Amino acid sequence: MNVGFAMCGSFCTYAQVFPIMEELAKQHHLIPIFSFASASIDSRFGSALEHLKKAETICGCAPLYSIEAVEPIGPQKLLDALIIAPCTGNTLAKLAHSIADTPVTMAAKSHLRNGRPVLVAVSTNDALAGAAENIGKLMSRKHYYFVPFSQDDSVRKPTSMVADFSRIPQALEAAVNGQQIQPVLL
Repeated sequence: MNVGFAMCGSFCTYAQVFPIMEELAKQHHLIPIFSFASASIDSRFGSALEHLKKAETICGCAPLYSIEAVEPIGPQKLLDALIIAPCTGNTLAKLAHSIADTPVTMAAKSHLRNGRPVLVAVSTNDALAGAAENIGKLMSRKHYYFVPFSQDDSVRKPTSMVADFSRIPQALEAAVNGQQIQPVLL
């Protein structure tokens, strides 16, 4: 199966996400896709260049990180599924409002034209605040599926939620079969 693996700028989750990418790369052909932020921002969790190289090593192909590079995904039917992990609140908002102005959102828009699944792995500090509406909008739309998620620190960050990234393989299998893995909220 050809799977797009799109990464947004929730850098603190990369240590959890890259092992899942490695696991999936053993079974599927992965095409890495990076948001503008993830392709250009160096953080305390590593440099953008390190992350790009790591994805290329795991997937065996260079990451896509421009709108022009991802636009052919839909017309050429390049993917069977698209994973967005981590998916930030910013990307959730853009997807919920059909804004395609980043490589990740354009990849989703282009991919959705074929009626194929987009699997969202939420990682946002405002999931139970401003992003809640956008999560709800995407949950009600065809072809969007969610990796189960929960609050990650209810005391210090009461509105923050993050996906259980270890469930991505299981959620991907369900999404490809048109099913939402349950329970969505852990």
